[in-house]
Amino acid sequence: MIRSRILPSLALLLSGCAGAPGNYPSLAKRAVEGAPTASPSAPAVPAPADSALAAELARLTAQAQSGRDAFDGRYAGAERLARAASGSVISSEAWVSAQQAVSALESARNDSVSALASLDVLYVDRLSAIAEGRASGGAAEIDSARAAALAIVDSQNDRIDALKARLAQP
Repeated sequence: MIRSRILPSLALLLSGCAGAPGNYPSLAKRAVEGAPTASPSAPAVPAPADSALAAELARLTAQAQSGRDAFDGRYAGAERLARAASGSVISSEAWVSAQQAVSALESARNDSVSALASLDVLYVDRLSAIAEGRASGGAAEIDSARAAALAIVDSQNDRIDALKARLAQP
């Protein structure tokens, strides 16, 4: 009984597969599939940064270093005040002095943070320009300057976080 139902259904399905009209692509090998493969070539050397970009990178690098120098100049005093305020209660004179010193540190690093933000924007803009064919180089130089500025900002963040960890938090 099951066999009598399955055979007609199977015959109907198979007839749909055979000889159906239509334009189907050939399964024969295409010309490109038989072509010899080219040997890998050396990667193209990226173009160097143009003079305007190099000047902008020098300015932003100097700005990041200026922020580093301002931060470093205030750090020893802030560290001394944070050490003295360690264990002090919130709103005590020592705690307030240390908080003010930490705030001054955060302010002193503004040039570093601002330079890093500008370098981030410059990097994204340059990569877009290269992808669109409006520029041909300079991304590696921007990335190098970004890495240097990021190292400065990361170091500042770590040192500020260490000072804050010494102080009671509200």
